[in-house]
Amino acid sequence: MARPRTQLPEPHCLSAMADGDGRLAVRVTPGAKSEAIAIEDGRVVVKVRAKPEDGKATAAVLQLVARALEVAPSQVEMLRGATSREKLLRIPLS
Repeated sequence: MARPRTQLPEPHCLSAMADGDGRLAVRVTPGAKSEAIAIEDGRVVVKVRAKPEDGKATAAVLQLVARALEVAPSQVEMLRGATSREKLLRIPLS
């Protein structure tokens, strides 16, 4: 069976959720059935398939956010929350 298509918001919608310094707060759901980024109730929710072991889920979040923003993964930086569901990322401002 084919994997479901990854649901990503438009890059400008995701960038609009960041503050003036490019900080983006996200809530992560590791071990999800499908990968997706959604904006729900003014929050960014990121779902990744990776399990929360040895930083795999965090790495998957950084990759997925970079893909949604259409930037290189090296441009998305973890500021806080490496072992938490609540993460703070720095993203490039458009």
